Amino acid sequence: MQCCVLGATGFIGGQIARAAVARGWRVRAVRRRPAYPGAIADLGVEWAQADLRDARSLVAAMRDCEVLFHAAAAYPQDFRHIVRAVEEACDEMRRVLDAARAAGVRRLIYTSSLTTLAQRFTPGMRALDERDFYAPGTARSAYYEAKLAMERLALATRDLEVVALLPTAVFGPGDVKPTTGLVIREAARGRIPIYFDAVINCVDVRDVAMSHLVAAQRGRAGERYILGGHNLTMQELLETIDCCQGVRRRRLRVSRGMVRAIIRLADMLPFVSVPENVRTFEFWGPVSSRKAELELGHAARPFAETVRDALAWFGFDAASSHAGLG
Repeated sequence: MQCCVLGATGFIGGQIARAAVARGWRVRAVRRRPAYPGAIADLGVEWAQADLRDARSLVAAMRDCEVLFHAAAAYPQDFRHIVRAVEEACDEMRRVLDAARAAGVRRLIYTSSLTTLAQRFTPGMRALDERDFYAPGTARSAYYEAKLAMERLALATRDLEVVALLPTAVFGPGDVKPTTGLVIREAARGRIPIYFDAVINCVDVRDVAMSHLVAAQRGRAGERYILGGHNLTMQELLETIDCCQGVRRRRLRVSRGMVRAIIRLADMLPFVSVPENVRTFEFWGPVSSRKAELELGHAARPFAETVRDALAWFGFDAASSHAGLG
């Protein structure tokens, strides 16, 4: 199998490339910066240079590849310019789809986002699944709006076999930027002294990558699949990190109302930027991966294993015990 990985130098894309090489697939790894290998410098991949804004470079990178993994989609963060962010994200997706057609790609596995099904959290709510869709305008988020628009564009395509995969909060080794791994890194440094009541679904990046490969072979075209793991409270997540380090940290519980007020204040100040995933905390909630488990064999390892491996990758010592949640 010859595949192309857009976003191979990123977190999820790098692990997709790693899993594909381990399976014996021929991997063309696409990067924008010619000398940057991300976390896969040790892999025997064929490198290609391309830019999501340059259609010609995309066609060249995808040529002769049967399967395209698109894990490099837009990541807009400025809620003050939502319309522009959505337009740019849609233009980017159209270029990728057009390039895939021109290159003769048969199957496109698109790494979408949990945000495309997000609903405002209410106590006792059921776990969200693939039947749910984010209602545009409710989160006041460029990221949420762009991700939904891109997913809709991709799944509306009829001349390519498109499968959309929706990872939840992804953790594990290889988070080069880092992205979600900031939670583990900063908690391990003792720099998260507070928590608030929220539910987060956490999944290992290696399990997400493996399910991408399975989706390339037997995912149903036109379908979306949630790739999740463990529904944990924010407190449980942080305590698992502590436990894997063999420490006990005391944290202050902050009310959701207080978090809401701080975000509103920060949004009024042009020189203050609240991370988008925190700004939208009211849309965090439990999700179900049942569909992916049944159709793709998706399975999530214990979250403590994910945390220990991420700690090791970030250079922290983990406790010898295997205690932890998930």
